Amino acid sequence: MAWHAQLALDYRKQEDKTAVHFTHDGPLRILKSLYPEGPGTCHNVLVHPPGGLVGGDVLDITVQVREGAHALVTTPGATRFYKSNGQAALQRTRLRLEAGARLEWLPLEAIAYNACDATNHLEFELAEGAQLLTWDVTALGLPMASQPFACGRFLQHMEWPGLFLERGLISAQDPLLLDGALGLSGQRCLGSLILASGTPLARAQREALLESTHALLQTAPQGTISGVTSPNAHMLVLRGLAPVVEPLMQLWKTVWAHWRSELWSLPGTTPRIWSM
Repeated sequence: MAWHAQLALDYRKQEDKTAVHFTHDGPLRILKSLYPEGPGTCHNVLVHPPGGLVGGDVLDITVQVREGAHALVTTPGATRFYKSNGQAALQRTRLRLEAGARLEWLPLEAIAYNACDATNHLEFELAEGAQLLTWDVTALGLPMASQPFACGRFLQHMEWPGLFLERGLISAQDPLLLDGALGLSGQRCLGSLILASGTPLARAQREALLESTHALLQTAPQGTISGVTSPNAHMLVLRGLAPVVEPLMQLWKTVWAHWRSELWSLPGTTPRIWSM
């Protein structure tokens, strides 16, 4: 039986507190709101009790962050796209930030299991003064468990309409992409970390962030390949490759904490669920 689950999160600032109202249909919801940094920043953990997606499953997630609110959303574990039964699986996420809103959309990795047929689709829009920190980390197969990504396909789509589009189809039958020097070079974990700002970042600020991020990349865990660019005045994008998830995720958390500090003068307070 295929699941079509929906979750809508609506964050609003009420006096000095960010509160969330949510609606859901099917096995997709959030746990209790937490405030480890004080009432201004609402932390939530998104859970999907079935634990993964099979052919025909659809997860539809919408996040609205109202003016001046600040939310951080993560997951307790990986999103798993399992072997297809002949149908495609889809996770679709839409993020909408109003003026002055902040959102940190930080799900843990997605795992594309052997023989999956899956799409992971992320779209975001930001009003003036809004800022978004988000990442995507994808593991192809489970190489350490001798379960390589030998067949199947995984489509990754990330878009800010009119400003940014990154769309790539990874086929297990494409050795040039998977193993070529201009492709994944034999690595089986890939990721993007995005800073998006509704108001263009000043050139001096972007250059300072690029320079300090380059310095952090020099101390990246062994085995990772990474680089940071500014494709337009509204964004910084860090991309990376690694043989497995752990070193890349470690690097992403380090850079996320750095950007958070530089942008908002906030410490890199990691969600408690990450250490459980």
